[in-house]
Amino acid sequence: MNRRDIIRAGAGTALVIAAGRLGAHPGQEHTMLILGGTGFIGPHMTELALARGWKVTHFNRGKRDADGVENVETLIGDRKGQLDSLKGRKWDVVVDNTGYIPKYEKMSADLLAPNTGYCLYISSISAYASFEKPNDIGSPTGVLANPDQEEITNESYGPMKALCEKYVRDAYGERCAIVRPGYIVGPLDPTDRFTYWPVRVAKGGDMAVPGTPADPIQIVDVRDLVAFMLGLVERRVSGDFNAVTPPGALTMGGLIDTNLKATGADTRITWIDEDFLAANMKPEEMNFAPWGPMRGIEAGGSLTGVSHSLAQGLKSRPLEDIVRDTLAWHETRPAERKAALRSGFTPEREAEILAAWRARPGA
Repeated sequence: MNRRDIIRAGAGTALVIAAGRLGAHPGQEHTMLILGGTGFIGPHMTELALARGWKVTHFNRGKRDADGVENVETLIGDRKGQLDSLKGRKWDVVVDNTGYIPKYEKMSADLLAPNTGYCLYISSISAYASFEKPNDIGSPTGVLANPDQEEITNESYGPMKALCEKYVRDAYGERCAIVRPGYIVGPLDPTDRFTYWPVRVAKGGDMAVPGTPADPIQIVDVRDLVAFMLGLVERRVSGDFNAVTPPGALTMGGLIDTNLKATGADTRITWIDEDFLAANMKPEEMNFAPWGPMRGIEAGGSLTGVSHSLAQGLKSRPLEDIVRDTLAWHETRPAERKAALRSGFTPEREAEILAAWRARPGA
């Protein structure tokens, strides 16, 4: 399913549910502005919001789904100062999933806060200052040296998100929630970070996997994420929330075993020590999310606390369901995207690493 299909799939349901919900409260219509709306999170949030009776507006540049989305109002603009279409409008709720550059986040938050009742800002666990130890709500967040910085890099992304959070809080006070997802997975994921693993397992043959089977991982299915966020929105919950599976609930071994079971592939797994990988690969090649190093400055990155979010209703669907749905969606993608995943090993690099691992002294 593509973005339009996902939203349209809920359109008929939306009309039925909306009739029941809104009919019970004559004259009440709940309005939601999504800043973005057509990427990864946005279509899923739109589909669920429509199904629960919300009237949804998208604000974006109109580059995806240029002819608009069925049952959704589209306002054209740009976060980088082109906000005229938002002026003079009122919404009950703003869902902000495209705020990355602090000075533009401040601009939109200051404009919208007086005319909107509540804001849910989608940040990232990357906002935390350090990952040497596990983080939880209240852990220090990164500090951006130049508040006017616009360039997003591996080093600046987290601190930029942290400053965006501050600007949202400054504008909305207690009328906001900050949600910090980890690796978001599931249908429509453009990063291929999770998709790589079931697709690679399905191909069979000799497969290299980083680390050990016991290494913890944390993810959040996009559909579980939007269900959690919409719950916060509908109850107007204030505060900060991490959005990942509970620490220790999932491991790389569990992920690989689930993929083997789901695909039925005859794939031979070789686990590669993380120090060996670091010594034999360039840093930019170490793109193995949701796995991360268990030693060094990222040792706590896959152990983020979520008790505060669990208490507010965050749930995680079974891993086998995520794998199955991800594979089914992947089969609908264009051939060129199916052939060139943006994460994991390339076939050539995987063969080289496997050969080097087997040729190491003492192997």
